[in-house]
Amino acid sequence: MSSLAAALADTLQRRRPASAEADLQLLTPLIEALFAALEQGELGLDLKAEAPDGLDQSHWPDHYLTALNASGWLVQADALRANTEVEALIVQEGRWLRWRRWQEQLSLCLDQLIHRAQAPLPHAQPSAAIHRAIAAASAGLDGTQQEAVAALLQHPLVVLLGGPGTGKTSTVARMLAAALALEPQLRVQLAAPTGKAAARLSAALAKRPSLPCSTLHRLLEARGGSRFARQAANPLELDLLVVDELSMVDLPLMAALLEAMPPQGRLLLVGDAGQLPPVGTGAVLEELCRPAVRAQLGSAVVELTTTYRNNGAIAAIAAAARDQPTRSADPLQGLRPLLHGLEANANLRWLECPLQQLPKAVLTPLRQHQQQLQELSLALQWHGSDGEPGGAAALLAELEQLIALSPVRQGPWGVQALHRALLGPAATGPLERWPLGTPVLNRLNRPEQELANGDIGVLVEREGQRLVLMAGGRLLHPARLAGAEPALALTVHKAQGSQYGQVLLLVPPSRHADPRLLYTGLTRARQQVLLVSPSQAA
Repeated sequence: MSSLAAALADTLQRRRPASAEADLQLLTPLIEALFAALEQGELGLDLKAEAPDGLDQSHWPDHYLTALNASGWLVQADALRANTEVEALIVQEGRWLRWRRWQEQLSLCLDQLIHRAQAPLPHAQPSAAIHRAIAAASAGLDGTQQEAVAALLQHPLVVLLGGPGTGKTSTVARMLAAALALEPQLRVQLAAPTGKAAARLSAALAKRPSLPCSTLHRLLEARGGSRFARQAANPLELDLLVVDELSMVDLPLMAALLEAMPPQGRLLLVGDAGQLPPVGTGAVLEELCRPAVRAQLGSAVVELTTTYRNNGAIAAIAAAARDQPTRSADPLQGLRPLLHGLEANANLRWLECPLQQLPKAVLTPLRQHQQQLQELSLALQWHGSDGEPGGAAALLAELEQLIALSPVRQGPWGVQALHRALLGPAATGPLERWPLGTPVLNRLNRPEQELANGDIGVLVEREGQRLVLMAGGRLLHPARLAGAEPALALTVHKAQGSQYGQVLLLVPPSRHADPRLLYTGLTRARQQVLLVSPSQAA
Protein backbone atom coordinates (compact mmCIF):
# COMPACT_ATOMS: atom_id res chain seq x y z
CA MET A 1 0.00 0.00 0.00
CA SER A 2 1.22 3.52 -0.79
CA SER A 3 1.94 5.72 2.22
CA LEU A 4 -0.44 8.36 0.84
CA ALA A 5 -3.33 5.90 0.62
CA ALA A 6 -2.63 4.57 4.13
CA ALA A 7 -2.43 8.10 5.58
CA LEU A 8 -5.69 9.13 3.95
CA ALA A 9 -7.45 5.98 5.13
CA ASP A 10 -6.23 6.66 8.66
CA THR A 11 -7.38 10.30 8.49
CA LEU A 12 -10.80 9.37 7.20
CA GLN A 13 -11.15 6.66 9.80
CA ARG A 14 -10.51 9.19 12.58
CA ARG A 15 -12.99 11.63 11.01
CA ARG A 16 -15.83 9.15 10.66
CA PRO A 17 -18.96 9.70 12.76
CA ALA A 18 -18.63 8.34 16.27
CA SER A 19 -21.70 6.17 15.78
CA ALA A 20 -20.34 4.58 12.57
CA GLU A 21 -19.01 1.06 12.72
CA ALA A 22 -16.65 0.89 9.76
CA ASP A 23 -14.33 -2.01 9.04
CA LEU A 24 -10.87 -0.52 8.48
CA GLN A 25 -9.68 -3.84 7.09
CA LEU A 26 -12.08 -3.33 4.20
CA LEU A 27 -11.76 0.44 3.85
CA THR A 28 -7.96 0.68 3.73
CA PRO A 29 -7.48 -1.61 0.70
CA LEU A 30 -10.46 0.07 -0.96
CA ILE A 31 -8.76 3.45 -0.65
CA GLU A 32 -5.62 1.89 -2.11
CA ALA A 33 -7.64 0.52 -5.04
CA LEU A 34 -9.15 3.95 -5.72
CA PHE A 35 -5.67 5.47 -5.76
CA ALA A 36 -4.40 2.70 -8.05
CA ALA A 37 -7.26 3.40 -10.46
CA LEU A 38 -6.24 7.07 -10.67
CA GLU A 39 -2.63 6.07 -11.40
CA GLN A 40 -3.93 4.00 -14.32
CA GLY A 41 -5.96 6.95 -15.65
CA GLU A 42 -9.30 5.58 -14.41
CA LEU A 43 -11.65 7.88 -12.50
CA GLY A 44 -12.89 5.15 -10.19
CA LEU A 45 -13.87 1.52 -9.70
CA ASP A 46 -16.46 -0.48 -11.63
CA LEU A 47 -18.63 -2.18 -9.02
CA LYS A 48 -19.86 -4.73 -11.57
CA ALA A 49 -16.37 -5.80 -12.63
CA GLU A 50 -14.16 -8.26 -10.80
CA ALA A 51 -12.67 -7.08 -7.52
CA PRO A 52 -9.54 -4.92 -8.05
CA ASP A 53 -6.17 -6.21 -6.92
CA GLY A 54 -5.92 -6.34 -3.14
CA LEU A 55 -9.67 -6.62 -2.55
CA ASP A 56 -11.47 -9.79 -1.50
CA GLN A 57 -13.68 -11.07 -4.33
CA SER A 58 -16.06 -12.69 -1.81
CA HIS A 59 -16.69 -9.28 -0.19
CA TRP A 60 -16.87 -7.33 -3.49
CA PRO A 61 -18.71 -5.04 -3.79
CA ASP A 62 -21.46 -5.40 -1.15
CA HIS A 63 -19.35 -5.61 2.02
CA TYR A 64 -17.14 -2.73 0.86
CA LEU A 65 -20.17 -0.53 0.13
CA THR A 66 -21.64 -1.39 3.53
CA ALA A 67 -18.38 -0.36 5.21
CA LEU A 68 -18.29 2.87 3.21
CA ASN A 69 -21.85 3.74 4.17
CA ALA A 70 -21.14 3.05 7.83
CA SER A 71 -18.04 5.24 7.75
CA GLY A 72 -19.88 8.30 6.50
CA TRP A 73 -17.44 8.61 3.57
CA LEU A 74 -19.94 7.72 0.84
CA VAL A 75 -22.68 9.71 -0.86
CA GLN A 76 -24.91 8.80 -3.79
CA ALA A 77 -24.54 10.97 -6.89
CA ASP A 78 -28.21 12.02 -6.85
CA ALA A 79 -27.98 13.05 -3.20
CA LEU A 80 -24.85 15.08 -3.93
CA ARG A 81 -26.61 16.95 -6.76
CA ALA A 82 -29.47 17.75 -4.40
CA ASN A 83 -27.19 18.90 -1.58
CA THR A 84 -23.65 19.99 -2.48
CA GLU A 85 -22.93 20.71 1.21
CA VAL A 86 -22.50 16.99 1.89
CA GLU A 87 -18.97 16.37 3.16
CA ALA A 88 -18.47 12.80 1.91
CA LEU A 89 -15.38 12.34 -0.26
CA ILE A 90 -16.46 9.27 -2.26
CA VAL A 91 -19.42 9.14 -4.64
CA GLN A 92 -21.37 6.21 -6.01
CA GLU A 93 -23.05 6.72 -9.37
CA GLY A 94 -24.73 3.53 -10.46
CA ARG A 95 -22.01 0.96 -11.03
CA TRP A 96 -19.17 3.47 -10.51
CA LEU A 97 -17.34 4.45 -7.33
CA ARG A 98 -15.27 7.62 -7.62
CA TRP A 99 -13.50 10.30 -5.62
CA ARG A 100 -15.82 13.25 -5.23
CA ARG A 101 -13.48 15.71 -6.96
CA TRP A 102 -13.39 13.63 -10.15
CA GLN A 103 -17.07 12.83 -10.01
CA GLU A 104 -17.97 16.51 -9.84
CA GLN A 105 -15.59 17.46 -12.66
CA LEU A 106 -16.87 14.60 -14.81
CA SER A 107 -20.51 15.52 -14.18
CA LEU A 108 -19.83 19.16 -15.04
CA CYS A 109 -18.07 18.28 -18.32
CA LEU A 110 -20.71 15.76 -19.40
CA ASP A 111 -23.53 18.16 -18.51
CA GLN A 112 -21.91 20.89 -20.62
CA LEU A 113 -21.34 18.58 -23.57
CA ILE A 114 -24.88 17.18 -23.43
CA HIS A 115 -26.29 20.72 -23.21
CA ARG A 116 -24.29 21.73 -26.30
CA ALA A 117 -25.49 18.66 -28.20
CA GLN A 118 -29.14 19.37 -27.37
CA ALA A 119 -29.06 23.16 -27.87
CA PRO A 120 -30.06 24.85 -31.14
CA LEU A 121 -27.38 26.35 -33.33
CA PRO A 122 -26.55 29.95 -32.35
CA HIS A 123 -27.29 31.28 -35.85
CA ALA A 124 -30.06 29.32 -37.54
CA GLN A 125 -29.85 29.14 -41.32
CA PRO A 126 -32.77 28.78 -43.76
CA SER A 127 -33.65 25.11 -44.23
CA ALA A 128 -33.32 25.39 -48.02
CA ALA A 129 -29.76 26.69 -47.67
CA ILE A 130 -28.92 23.87 -45.24
CA HIS A 131 -30.22 21.23 -47.65
CA ARG A 132 -28.21 22.74 -50.51
CA ALA A 133 -25.03 22.78 -48.42
CA ILE A 134 -25.55 19.17 -47.31
CA ALA A 135 -26.22 18.01 -50.86
CA ALA A 136 -23.18 19.81 -52.27
CA ALA A 137 -20.84 18.43 -49.60
CA SER A 138 -22.27 14.90 -49.51
CA ALA A 139 -21.68 13.78 -53.10
CA GLY A 140 -20.08 10.34 -53.03
CA LEU A 141 -20.49 9.85 -49.27
CA ASP A 142 -22.31 6.91 -47.74
CA GLY A 143 -25.43 7.38 -45.63
CA THR A 144 -23.63 7.61 -42.28
CA GLN A 145 -21.11 10.12 -43.61
CA GLN A 146 -24.00 12.22 -44.91
CA GLU A 147 -25.52 12.07 -41.41
CA ALA A 148 -22.27 13.51 -40.08
CA VAL A 149 -22.40 16.40 -42.54
CA ALA A 150 -26.00 17.14 -41.55
CA ALA A 151 -25.19 16.84 -37.83
CA LEU A 152 -22.64 19.66 -37.96
CA LEU A 153 -25.28 21.95 -39.45
CA GLN A 154 -27.80 21.03 -36.75
CA HIS A 155 -25.89 20.75 -33.45
CA PRO A 156 -23.39 23.00 -31.64
CA LEU A 157 -21.61 19.76 -30.61
CA VAL A 158 -20.92 16.75 -32.84
CA VAL A 159 -18.97 13.63 -31.88
CA LEU A 160 -17.63 11.73 -34.90
CA LEU A 161 -16.47 8.18 -34.15
CA GLY A 162 -14.74 5.63 -36.36
CA GLY A 163 -11.83 3.25 -36.61
CA PRO A 164 -8.90 3.38 -39.05
CA GLY A 165 -9.92 3.45 -42.69
CA THR A 166 -13.53 4.50 -42.06
CA GLY A 167 -13.01 7.92 -43.63
CA LYS A 168 -13.10 10.13 -40.53
CA THR A 169 -10.76 12.76 -41.95
CA SER A 170 -12.38 12.90 -45.39
CA THR A 171 -15.76 13.15 -43.68
CA VAL A 172 -14.50 16.02 -41.51
CA ALA A 173 -13.36 17.80 -44.69
CA ARG A 174 -16.87 17.51 -46.15
CA MET A 175 -18.46 18.61 -42.87
CA LEU A 176 -16.31 21.73 -42.84
CA ALA A 177 -17.06 22.38 -46.51
CA ALA A 178 -20.78 22.37 -45.74
CA ALA A 179 -20.40 24.63 -42.71
CA LEU A 180 -18.24 27.12 -44.62
CA ALA A 181 -20.61 27.08 -47.58
CA LEU A 182 -23.36 28.27 -45.24
CA GLU A 183 -21.15 30.68 -43.29
CA PRO A 184 -18.05 31.70 -45.29
CA GLN A 185 -16.82 33.90 -42.43
CA LEU A 186 -16.91 31.04 -39.91
CA ARG A 187 -13.71 31.06 -37.85
CA VAL A 188 -12.57 27.44 -37.82
CA GLN A 189 -9.70 26.13 -35.68
CA LEU A 190 -8.17 22.63 -35.83
CA ALA A 191 -6.52 21.07 -32.79
CA ALA A 192 -5.23 17.77 -31.41
CA PRO A 193 -3.69 16.65 -28.11
CA THR A 194 -0.15 16.18 -29.50
CA GLY A 195 2.04 17.91 -32.03
CA LYS A 196 2.24 14.80 -34.17
CA ALA A 197 -1.54 14.39 -34.26
CA ALA A 198 -1.99 18.09 -35.03
CA ALA A 199 0.49 17.85 -37.91
CA ARG A 200 -1.33 14.82 -39.33
CA LEU A 201 -4.68 16.60 -39.09
CA SER A 202 -3.29 19.70 -40.78
CA ALA A 203 -1.72 17.64 -43.58
CA ALA A 204 -4.92 15.65 -44.12
CA LEU A 205 -6.92 18.86 -44.53
CA ALA A 206 -4.22 20.63 -46.56
CA LYS A 207 -6.72 21.53 -49.28
CA ARG A 208 -7.97 24.14 -46.81
CA PRO A 209 -4.70 25.90 -45.91
CA SER A 210 -6.50 28.80 -44.31
CA LEU A 211 -7.51 26.67 -41.32
CA PRO A 212 -5.05 27.09 -38.42
CA CYS A 213 -4.02 23.95 -36.55
CA SER A 214 -2.24 23.52 -33.23
CA THR A 215 -2.02 21.37 -30.14
CA LEU A 216 -4.69 21.88 -27.51
CA HIS A 217 -2.11 23.11 -25.00
CA ARG A 218 -0.85 25.71 -27.47
CA LEU A 219 -4.39 26.73 -28.37
CA LEU A 220 -5.28 27.21 -24.70
CA GLU A 221 -1.97 29.04 -24.12
CA ALA A 222 -0.65 26.72 -21.44
CA ARG A 223 1.20 28.41 -18.62
CA GLY A 224 2.60 25.30 -16.98
CA GLY A 225 0.85 22.56 -15.06
CA SER A 226 -2.91 22.87 -15.43
CA ARG A 227 -2.91 26.66 -15.86
CA PHE A 228 -4.05 28.20 -19.14
CA ALA A 229 -4.30 31.81 -20.30
CA ARG A 230 -7.47 30.98 -22.23
CA GLN A 231 -10.41 30.59 -19.85
CA ALA A 232 -13.86 31.99 -19.25
CA ALA A 233 -12.56 35.54 -18.81
CA ASN A 234 -10.36 35.23 -21.91
CA PRO A 235 -12.18 32.81 -24.22
CA LEU A 236 -10.93 31.38 -27.49
CA GLU A 237 -11.57 33.54 -30.55
CA LEU A 238 -13.28 31.05 -32.83
CA ASP A 239 -16.67 29.88 -34.05
CA LEU A 240 -15.95 26.18 -34.62
CA LEU A 241 -13.25 24.02 -33.04
CA VAL A 242 -12.35 20.61 -34.47
CA VAL A 243 -10.56 18.36 -31.97
CA ASP A 244 -9.00 15.20 -33.42
CA GLU A 245 -7.73 12.14 -31.48
CA LEU A 246 -10.29 12.66 -28.73
CA SER A 247 -9.27 9.36 -27.12
CA MET A 248 -6.09 11.12 -25.93
CA VAL A 249 -7.91 13.98 -24.19
CA ASP A 250 -8.15 13.55 -20.42
CA LEU A 251 -10.78 15.03 -18.14
CA PRO A 252 -8.81 18.05 -16.81
CA LEU A 253 -7.86 19.08 -20.35
CA MET A 254 -11.46 18.78 -21.53
CA ALA A 255 -12.61 20.82 -18.52
CA ALA A 256 -10.09 23.54 -19.43
CA LEU A 257 -11.18 23.46 -23.07
CA LEU A 258 -14.86 23.80 -22.22
CA GLU A 259 -14.12 26.69 -19.88
CA ALA A 260 -12.24 28.48 -22.67
CA MET A 261 -14.91 27.92 -25.35
CA PRO A 262 -16.92 31.03 -26.25
CA PRO A 263 -20.62 30.65 -25.37
CA GLN A 264 -21.65 30.48 -29.05
CA GLY A 265 -18.70 28.32 -30.09
CA ARG A 266 -19.29 24.96 -31.75
CA LEU A 267 -17.33 21.75 -31.21
CA LEU A 268 -16.57 18.84 -33.52
CA LEU A 269 -14.91 16.04 -31.53
CA VAL A 270 -13.31 13.23 -33.57
CA GLY A 271 -11.96 9.95 -32.25
CA ASP A 272 -11.64 6.18 -32.27
CA ALA A 273 -13.25 4.58 -29.22
CA GLY A 274 -10.97 1.55 -29.54
CA GLN A 275 -7.77 3.51 -28.93
CA LEU A 276 -5.93 3.68 -25.64
CA PRO A 277 -7.30 6.08 -23.04
CA PRO A 278 -5.20 9.15 -22.20
CA VAL A 279 -2.20 8.95 -19.92
CA GLY A 280 -3.86 11.52 -17.64
CA THR A 281 -6.90 10.89 -15.50
CA GLY A 282 -10.28 10.40 -17.10
CA ALA A 283 -11.02 9.06 -20.59
CA VAL A 284 -13.51 11.60 -21.94
CA LEU A 285 -14.27 9.64 -25.13
CA GLU A 286 -14.92 6.50 -23.12
CA GLU A 287 -17.38 8.39 -20.92
CA LEU A 288 -19.17 9.86 -23.95
CA CYS A 289 -19.60 6.36 -25.39
CA ARG A 290 -21.33 4.94 -22.30
CA PRO A 291 -24.92 4.05 -23.29
CA ALA A 292 -26.64 6.48 -20.89
CA VAL A 293 -24.56 9.45 -22.05
CA ARG A 294 -24.66 8.52 -25.70
CA ALA A 295 -28.44 8.30 -25.56
CA GLN A 296 -28.60 11.90 -24.30
CA LEU A 297 -26.25 13.07 -27.06
CA GLY A 298 -28.65 11.57 -29.59
CA SER A 299 -28.04 12.38 -33.26
CA ALA A 300 -25.06 14.55 -32.31
CA VAL A 301 -23.05 11.29 -32.22
CA VAL A 302 -22.24 9.72 -35.59
CA GLU A 303 -20.20 6.52 -35.84
CA LEU A 304 -18.58 5.50 -39.11
CA THR A 305 -18.36 1.72 -39.42
CA THR A 306 -17.73 1.03 -43.13
CA THR A 307 -14.03 0.47 -43.83
CA TYR A 308 -12.82 2.01 -47.09
CA ARG A 309 -9.08 1.50 -46.71
CA ASN A 310 -8.37 -2.20 -47.02
CA ASN A 311 -5.50 -2.82 -44.61
CA GLY A 312 -5.65 -6.57 -44.82
CA ALA A 313 -4.45 -8.66 -41.89
CA ILE A 314 -3.49 -5.57 -39.87
CA ALA A 315 -7.12 -4.41 -39.90
CA ALA A 316 -8.48 -7.90 -39.20
CA ILE A 317 -6.23 -8.58 -36.21
CA ALA A 318 -6.68 -5.03 -34.90
CA ALA A 319 -10.47 -5.41 -35.03
CA ALA A 320 -10.26 -8.73 -33.19
CA ALA A 321 -7.96 -7.15 -30.56
CA ARG A 322 -10.40 -4.25 -30.10
CA ASP A 323 -13.22 -6.70 -29.46
CA GLN A 324 -11.32 -8.64 -26.77
CA PRO A 325 -13.66 -8.44 -23.76
CA THR A 326 -11.25 -8.21 -20.83
CA ARG A 327 -7.69 -7.58 -19.78
CA SER A 328 -5.48 -10.66 -19.65
CA ALA A 329 -1.94 -11.65 -18.73
CA ASP A 330 -1.63 -12.90 -22.34
CA PRO A 331 -1.92 -9.93 -24.74
CA LEU A 332 -2.75 -12.33 -27.58
CA GLN A 333 -5.41 -14.30 -25.75
CA GLY A 334 -8.10 -15.29 -28.22
CA LEU A 335 -6.06 -14.05 -31.21
CA ARG A 336 -3.69 -16.97 -31.67
CA PRO A 337 -5.97 -18.97 -34.01
CA LEU A 338 -6.19 -15.91 -36.30
CA LEU A 339 -2.43 -15.36 -36.13
CA HIS A 340 -1.69 -19.00 -36.92
CA GLY A 341 -3.92 -18.68 -39.97
CA LEU A 342 -2.12 -15.67 -41.50
CA GLU A 343 -1.15 -16.08 -45.14
CA ALA A 344 2.50 -15.87 -46.13
CA ASN A 345 1.98 -12.61 -48.04
CA ALA A 346 -0.12 -10.92 -45.32
CA ASN A 347 0.83 -7.39 -44.28
CA LEU A 348 1.12 -8.61 -40.70
CA ARG A 349 3.74 -11.16 -39.70
CA TRP A 350 3.76 -12.86 -36.31
CA LEU A 351 6.92 -14.06 -34.62
CA GLU A 352 7.40 -15.83 -31.28
CA CYS A 353 10.80 -15.34 -29.64
CA PRO A 354 12.45 -15.98 -26.25
CA LEU A 355 11.78 -13.08 -23.89
CA GLN A 356 15.32 -12.99 -22.48
CA GLN A 357 16.78 -11.03 -25.40
CA LEU A 358 15.71 -8.62 -28.10
CA PRO A 359 14.85 -10.44 -31.36
CA LYS A 360 17.16 -10.01 -34.36
CA ALA A 361 14.06 -9.61 -36.50
CA VAL A 362 13.46 -6.33 -34.65
CA LEU A 363 17.02 -5.08 -34.26
CA THR A 364 18.12 -5.69 -37.87
CA PRO A 365 15.52 -3.44 -39.57
CA LEU A 366 15.95 -0.85 -36.80
CA ARG A 367 19.70 -0.70 -37.46
CA GLN A 368 19.07 -0.37 -41.20
CA HIS A 369 16.65 2.48 -40.48
CA GLN A 370 19.20 4.03 -38.14
CA GLN A 371 21.87 3.83 -40.87
CA GLN A 372 19.55 5.40 -43.44
CA LEU A 373 18.76 8.29 -41.08
CA GLN A 374 22.46 8.87 -40.47
CA GLU A 375 23.27 8.88 -44.18
CA LEU A 376 20.46 11.34 -44.93
CA SER A 377 21.57 13.62 -42.09
CA LEU A 378 25.15 13.64 -43.41
CA ALA A 379 23.87 14.41 -46.93
CA LEU A 380 22.07 17.60 -45.88
CA GLN A 381 23.02 20.64 -47.93
CA TRP A 382 23.33 23.80 -45.87
CA HIS A 383 22.70 27.18 -47.47
CA GLY A 384 23.98 29.82 -45.09
CA SER A 385 23.10 29.94 -41.41
CA ASP A 386 19.31 30.10 -41.79
CA GLY A 387 16.62 28.20 -43.62
CA GLU A 388 15.80 24.57 -44.14
CA PRO A 389 18.73 22.58 -45.53
CA GLY A 390 18.45 20.70 -48.80
CA GLY A 391 17.43 17.11 -48.20
CA ALA A 392 15.51 17.90 -44.99
CA ALA A 393 12.20 16.66 -46.41
CA ALA A 394 13.69 13.24 -47.22
CA LEU A 395 15.26 12.98 -43.76
CA LEU A 396 12.03 13.89 -41.96
CA ALA A 397 10.07 11.50 -44.17
CA GLU A 398 12.42 8.66 -43.23
CA LEU A 399 11.48 9.22 -39.57
CA GLU A 400 8.01 7.93 -40.38
CA GLN A 401 9.07 4.86 -42.32
CA LEU A 402 9.75 2.60 -39.34
CA ILE A 403 9.22 2.48 -35.58
CA ALA A 404 9.55 -0.10 -32.83
CA LEU A 405 6.74 -0.02 -30.28
CA SER A 406 6.42 -1.60 -26.87
CA PRO A 407 3.79 -1.14 -24.16
CA VAL A 408 6.56 -0.74 -21.55
CA ARG A 409 9.65 1.38 -21.01
CA GLN A 410 11.57 -1.11 -18.87
CA GLY A 411 12.20 -4.83 -19.09
CA PRO A 412 13.94 -6.98 -21.71
CA TRP A 413 11.55 -5.84 -24.45
CA GLY A 414 11.07 -2.30 -23.22
CA VAL A 415 11.88 0.95 -25.02
CA GLN A 416 14.96 1.56 -22.88
CA ALA A 417 16.42 -1.86 -23.74
CA LEU A 418 15.90 -1.17 -27.44
CA HIS A 419 17.73 2.13 -27.23
CA ARG A 420 20.61 0.60 -25.26
CA ALA A 421 20.97 -2.01 -28.00
CA LEU A 422 20.89 0.61 -30.78
CA LEU A 423 22.84 3.49 -29.23
CA GLY A 424 25.11 1.72 -26.75
CA PRO A 425 26.43 3.87 -23.86
CA ALA A 426 25.30 7.03 -25.68
CA ALA A 427 21.67 6.08 -24.96
CA THR A 428 21.96 7.48 -21.43
CA GLY A 429 24.26 10.37 -22.35
CA PRO A 430 23.43 13.92 -23.41
CA LEU A 431 21.48 14.45 -26.62
CA GLU A 432 24.36 16.04 -28.51
CA ARG A 433 26.45 12.86 -28.10
CA TRP A 434 23.91 10.60 -29.76
CA PRO A 435 24.76 9.37 -33.27
CA LEU A 436 23.78 11.73 -36.08
CA GLY A 437 20.36 10.91 -37.46
CA THR A 438 18.95 9.78 -34.13
CA PRO A 439 15.26 10.68 -33.75
CA VAL A 440 14.68 13.02 -30.79
CA LEU A 441 11.48 12.95 -28.71
CA ASN A 442 10.50 16.17 -26.93
CA ARG A 443 8.83 15.23 -23.63
CA LEU A 444 7.57 18.60 -22.42
CA ASN A 445 5.07 21.20 -23.57
CA ARG A 446 7.14 24.28 -24.42
CA PRO A 447 4.67 26.87 -25.72
CA GLU A 448 7.29 29.61 -25.86
CA GLN A 449 9.18 27.47 -28.41
CA GLU A 450 6.03 26.19 -30.14
CA LEU A 451 6.93 22.67 -29.05
CA ALA A 452 4.48 20.08 -27.75
CA ASN A 453 5.05 16.95 -25.72
CA GLY A 454 5.52 14.17 -28.29
CA ASP A 455 7.05 16.27 -31.08
CA ILE A 456 9.86 14.38 -32.82
CA GLY A 457 12.90 15.79 -34.60
CA VAL A 458 16.23 14.38 -35.73
CA LEU A 459 19.81 15.11 -34.67
CA VAL A 460 21.87 16.78 -37.40
CA GLU A 461 25.15 18.68 -37.63
CA ARG A 462 25.86 22.05 -39.27
CA GLU A 463 29.44 23.31 -39.41
CA GLY A 464 30.43 21.14 -36.47
CA GLN A 465 27.46 22.16 -34.31
CA ARG A 466 24.88 19.58 -33.27
CA LEU A 467 21.27 20.73 -33.79
CA VAL A 468 17.81 19.14 -33.84
CA LEU A 469 15.85 19.46 -37.07
CA MET A 470 12.11 19.61 -36.41
CA ALA A 471 9.16 19.38 -38.76
CA GLY A 472 8.86 22.50 -40.90
CA GLY A 473 12.64 22.87 -41.05
CA ARG A 474 13.10 24.51 -37.64
CA LEU A 475 16.52 24.02 -36.07
CA LEU A 476 16.86 23.90 -32.28
CA HIS A 477 19.91 23.82 -30.06
CA PRO A 478 19.97 20.66 -27.90
CA ALA A 479 19.97 22.85 -24.78
CA ARG A 480 16.39 23.86 -25.63
CA LEU A 481 15.26 20.24 -25.43
CA ALA A 482 16.22 19.29 -21.90
CA GLY A 483 14.79 15.91 -20.96
CA ALA A 484 14.47 14.73 -24.56
CA GLU A 485 14.77 11.02 -25.29
CA PRO A 486 15.80 8.95 -28.32
CA ALA A 487 12.84 7.91 -30.46
CA LEU A 488 13.94 4.94 -32.54
CA ALA A 489 11.46 3.13 -30.31
CA LEU A 490 8.41 4.47 -28.48
CA THR A 491 5.87 3.25 -26.01
CA VAL A 492 2.50 2.58 -27.60
CA HIS A 493 1.08 5.49 -25.61
CA LYS A 494 3.69 7.89 -27.01
CA ALA A 495 3.01 6.73 -30.57
CA GLN A 496 -0.71 7.44 -30.33
CA GLY A 497 -1.72 10.00 -32.93
CA SER A 498 1.17 9.01 -35.22
CA GLN A 499 1.45 6.70 -38.21
CA TYR A 500 4.44 4.86 -39.68
CA GLY A 501 5.07 2.82 -42.79
CA GLN A 502 6.17 -0.22 -40.80
CA VAL A 503 5.66 -1.02 -37.12
CA LEU A 504 7.72 -3.53 -35.14
CA LEU A 505 5.37 -4.26 -32.23
CA LEU A 506 6.71 -6.10 -29.18
CA VAL A 507 4.10 -7.47 -26.78
CA PRO A 508 5.77 -8.80 -23.61
CA PRO A 509 3.53 -10.47 -21.03
CA SER A 510 1.72 -8.19 -18.64
CA ARG A 511 -0.16 -8.77 -15.44
CA HIS A 512 -3.29 -7.20 -16.91
CA ALA A 513 -2.67 -6.45 -20.59
CA ASP A 514 -5.13 -3.93 -21.99
CA PRO A 515 -6.37 -5.10 -25.42
CA ARG A 516 -6.40 -1.45 -26.48
CA LEU A 517 -2.59 -1.46 -26.32
CA LEU A 518 -2.45 -4.06 -29.06
CA TYR A 519 -5.17 -2.35 -31.11
CA THR A 520 -3.47 1.03 -30.85
CA GLY A 521 -0.03 -0.39 -31.70
CA LEU A 522 -1.31 -2.25 -34.75
CA THR A 523 -3.20 0.72 -36.11
CA ARG A 524 -0.09 2.92 -36.11
CA ALA A 525 1.03 1.08 -39.27
CA ARG A 526 0.15 2.15 -42.80
CA GLN A 527 1.74 -0.80 -44.61
CA GLN A 528 3.40 -3.53 -42.54
CA VAL A 529 3.49 -4.89 -38.99
CA LEU A 530 5.87 -7.35 -37.38
CA LEU A 531 4.12 -8.58 -34.23
CA VAL A 532 6.53 -10.18 -31.76
CA SER A 533 5.38 -12.10 -28.68
CA PRO A 534 7.26 -14.33 -26.22
CA SER A 535 7.53 -18.03 -27.00
CA GLN A 536 4.81 -19.74 -25.01
CA ALA A 537 7.42 -21.93 -23.39
CA ALA A 538 9.27 -18.80 -22.17
